[in-house]
Amino acid sequence: MARITIGLDRVTAPVDRRILSGFVEHLGRCVYGGIYDEGSPLADDHGFRTDVLEAVRRLRPPVLRWPGGNFVSGYHWTDGIGPKEKRPRRMELAWHAEESNRFGTDEFMAFCRAVGAEPFLCLNMGSGTMDEARAWVEYCNGTGDTEWANLRRDNGHPEPYRVRYWGLGNEMYGPWQIGQLSAEDYVKRARQWAKVISWTDPSVELVSCGETGWSQWDEEVITGLAEFVRWHSIHIYTGSDDYWRNILAPHQAERAMRITSALVEKARYQQKIPHPVHIAYDEWNVWFRERDGAAGLEERYTLADALAVATYLHGFVRHAATVKMANLAQLVNVIAPIVTSPEGMFLQSIYHPLRLFADHLGTSALDVHAEAPVHEIAEGPAGDPAGGPADEPWPHQVADLGPFGVLDPAATLSPDGTLMISVVNRSPDTDVTAGFRLVGDLAPGQATVEEVNASDVSDVNSFERPEAVSVRTGTIDGFADGARHTFPAHSHTVITVATRLSL
Repeated sequence: MARITIGLDRVTAPVDRRILSGFVEHLGRCVYGGIYDEGSPLADDHGFRTDVLEAVRRLRPPVLRWPGGNFVSGYHWTDGIGPKEKRPRRMELAWHAEESNRFGTDEFMAFCRAVGAEPFLCLNMGSGTMDEARAWVEYCNGTGDTEWANLRRDNGHPEPYRVRYWGLGNEMYGPWQIGQLSAEDYVKRARQWAKVISWTDPSVELVSCGETGWSQWDEEVITGLAEFVRWHSIHIYTGSDDYWRNILAPHQAERAMRITSALVEKARYQQKIPHPVHIAYDEWNVWFRERDGAAGLEERYTLADALAVATYLHGFVRHAATVKMANLAQLVNVIAPIVTSPEGMFLQSIYHPLRLFADHLGTSALDVHAEAPVHEIAEGPAGDPAGGPADEPWPHQVADLGPFGVLDPAATLSPDGTLMISVVNRSPDTDVTAGFRLVGDLAPGQATVEEVNASDVSDVNSFERPEAVSVRTGTIDGFADGARHTFPAHSHTVITVATRLSL
C-alpha cells in the first residue's frame, strides 16, 4: 500500500491565490465570440456572454492579463477607446487577422469588474513608444487634471482604474514578435520605460519579459532589470501525444521555477536590491495540437491533459515561496477551459482541476510526501526516438527529474483550518490505495472527495458529450491519521476536511 505523509504543522510557504489567474488575448475567438459577443441573445448590455461570465466567476481568477500575447506588439491602445463607431479597423499582423477594436481598455476593465479580477496590462514594446505607454498608465490610473486622465473621464469613467500590474512587453526575444530585440537592447529600452512609467505612477508593479526561465535571455534581463521590477515572467507550454510525456512534462516548469528563483536571488544579492522580485508565470498550459493561429488555436483537451494541468497547479504550490502569479493561457475558446458556440458553451476537461483549486486552495503550502510506485521515462536528444518525435512542438527533456511517483500530491491549509489534499494518480490502468500519515492536530471527521475522471485518458468533452470528463463527489467518514483512500487510475482527486488548526 502507498502512503501519503502530510506535515500539518510544517508550512513550507504562503500560497498566493494569484497563481489561479488568467489571460485574455485578441486571438481567434477568445475575445470576439468568446467573452464578448455583441448582438448575441446570450450577451448582456455590455456585450459580455452571461454564460461565460458565470463559468469564469466559478474559476475566480484573481488577475487577468490582457491584451497579449503576440497581439500586443502591434496594438495601439488609443485605437480601442472612445465611441465604438469611430474606432479604426486595423490589420492585425501577429495572428494575420483583422481587429475591430470594439473591445478595448474600458471594456476590459468592465469585464474584470464583472468577474472580480484585477487587470494586468501588457505594454506594446514592439511597435509602441514610451510616450504611448506612459499615456496608457495615465489614462488608467491618473487622478490629476491632465489630458489622458480627463479623456478617461470624458469616456464615462470618472474614477481611475488603479491598474497595478504592467508588463514590459511580450516575448520580445522571439522572431515571431513585432520589434524583436536582443536581450541587451531590450534591457536598455525597458530600463528607460520602467523609469518613466514608475514616475507616472509610483504604485505600479512592473513585470520584466522573460523567456523559459533557464535561458541566457532570462539571466541578462533579470540582471539588468531586477532593480526596476517586482516580477519576472516566464512562458512554458507543454504537451505530447505520448501519455507519460504529456503528464510528466509540467515538471519541466518546476525546473524553470527553480532556475529563475536562483537567478533572481543572485541579482538581488549582488545588487543589494531590497524589494522582492517574484515569478509571474503569465502564460502556461497544455498546448500542442492546434498550432495554426489562422485556425484559432482551439485545442480540445483530454483527461490526460487535465491531469497535466493538475500537476502544473501542484508545481505552483510546491514553489509558492517564489511563484506568486500564474496566468493560464487562455480563458475562452483559444487553448482554453471554456468553449462557446452561438447557442451555448461547454467546459473542457482542464476546467475541472482549475475549479477545484479555485474552491479549495488554502493560504499555506504544507510539507507533503508520497511513497508509491514510480515510473521512469527514457529520453535521448530531442528528435531521437527515445526523446519524442522530431516534430514535437515542446521537446522538453524531463527524464533526469525522475523517477516519478505514480501519485503526485500537494496539500494546503486555509485560515479556518480546512485541509486540502490534491492527488493525481498518473497510472493509466491501476488504482492505487494510499494510507495517510497526518502529522499534527486533526480530529476525525468527514472528508469531502471530488474526483476528476473519465472512462479513458483520451476522453474529451464536447457539445455532444459535455460530461465525458466530469467530477464525481463522495465522502470519507472518520478521516484522520491512518485513513485510507483508493485513488482510481488516471484521476485527479481533491480531499477537503476540517482540522483543529488555525492560521
